[in-house]
Amino acid sequence: MKTAFTAADILLPENADMEKWAVDACDQYTGEPEYWARVEQRVGDAPSTLKLILPEVYLEETDVDKRIDKIHENMKAMLDGGIFKEYRDALIYIERVQSDGMVRKGIVGALDLEEYDYRKGSTSAVRATEATVPERIPPRLKVRMGAPIELPHVMVLIDDADMTVIEPCKKIRETSEPLYDTSLMEGGGRIKGWLLDDKLKESVYDALYKLGDNDAFNKKYNISGYPTLLYAVGDGNHSLATAKEYYNRLKAANPGQDLSDHPARYALVEIVNLHSPALRFEAIQRIVTGIDPEKFMAEAKTRLKLDHNELSSQRLIAVWGGRERLYYIHNRTSELSVGSLQEYIDWYIAGNGGKVDYIHGADIVRKLAARPNSVGFILPDMQKSELFPTVIKDGALPRKTFSMGHAADKRFYVECRKIVK
Repeated sequence: MKTAFTAADILLPENADMEKWAVDACDQYTGEPEYWARVEQRVGDAPSTLKLILPEVYLEETDVDKRIDKIHENMKAMLDGGIFKEYRDALIYIERVQSDGMVRKGIVGALDLEEYDYRKGSTSAVRATEATVPERIPPRLKVRMGAPIELPHVMVLIDDADMTVIEPCKKIRETSEPLYDTSLMEGGGRIKGWLLDDKLKESVYDALYKLGDNDAFNKKYNISGYPTLLYAVGDGNHSLATAKEYYNRLKAANPGQDLSDHPARYALVEIVNLHSPALRFEAIQRIVTGIDPEKFMAEAKTRLKLDHNELSSQRLIAVWGGRERLYYIHNRTSELSVGSLQEYIDWYIAGNGGKVDYIHGADIVRKLAARPNSVGFILPDMQKSELFPTVIKDGALPRKTFSMGHAADKRFYVECRKIVK
C-alpha cells in the first residue's frame, strides 16, 4: 500500500566526476557571488548539475533569460548525449555526512503533487511548514517551463519517532555497493546513495502507510478529527510549489486529458526523519527598521501583553536603544513565539511603515539593533516536537521561522528525473 511518496525513474550520470557533478542548492549563498564563481571554476567543462540549475544569486542579472535558455539547452544535450543511466521504479537510500560530521539519512523518490497544497490552512497529506511567498514562484517557473528534467533540493520531513521508515534501509549496505560515493565541494561533507531492493522498498511503503493511519495520527498529537499530515516540506518549499504550479498549468492547458500518469504530476524529493540527530533547527531572528523604537515597543507591550511574568511559555528578547530585555508573550496568537511576534510586526508595519529583515545569529541582531530607528528580536530555537503540532493547528508557519542547518549542509543536487513524456 502506497502513500503520496513513491518510486521514480531516476537519472544518474555514468562515468562522471561526482564531486564536480554535485552542487549545493540554488537558493544558498545568494549574497556570495564569489561562492558560485569558485564552484564554476572548480567544475570547468566537466558534466555538472551546475549547468542544469540557476543559482538565485543571478536572478536579478540582466542576462537571466539567456542563462535559463542555456540551462534548457544543457539539459537536452545531456539527455541526447547519453550521459545518464535511468533506474526505473527506484528509491535511493542516502547517507549524507554533514560538515559537522553527523550523518543524515534519507530516501529519494517521487512525491505526488495531487496530494500537496502549500496554501495556509491546507489539510492535504503534504503541506508546507512555512508561508509560501507567491512572488518567489515565477522566477523558478521560468526555469521549469521548457525543462525536460528536474533536479531536487527539496527535503520533506516525516515524524517517525520509532524510526520505522528510513533507518531500516541501512541494511542495503550489507548486500549492495553504492550507486555513488563522493565528497562534496566547498565543505559540503560526503554523500553515498544505494538503490533499494524490492523488499526494502515494500518495507518503506508499509511503514509510511502505518505512519499515516489517521487514528494513530490523532492519538499521537492528542487531537481529534484532524486529517493526517504525513509529509511536511522542511526545505525547498518554493521549489516544490513551483512544481505544483507547473503541473496545474499543464492541466489547465489540456482540459479533459488524463494526466494521471504524466511525469509532471510528481516531483523528486528526499524524505528525512524529523528525529534524525543530524537534523538541527535554528531560530531565524528579526530586525525591524525605519520605525520609532519607543512607539513600536509600547504598542508591542499592549498588543502582545508583554511583561516579565514567566507564566507564559512564549518568550523573546527585544534589543533597542542600547537595552536588551527578556519578555513573555501573554496574548498568544500562534503556537510559537515567532508566530505571535510576526503577526504583530506585520500589523504594525502595515499601519505605520517600516521594514522587517530576517537574520541568522543573535550577535548580528545586537549589532544591527544598535542603529537608529531599529528594534531587534532574539527568539528561542524551535523544538522539533513543535513542528508538526504547529503546522496542524496553525497551518504554515511564518516565513523564516527556522533554518535546518547551515548552507553547506543543504541538499546537494545529484539525482535527476524526466518531467516530460
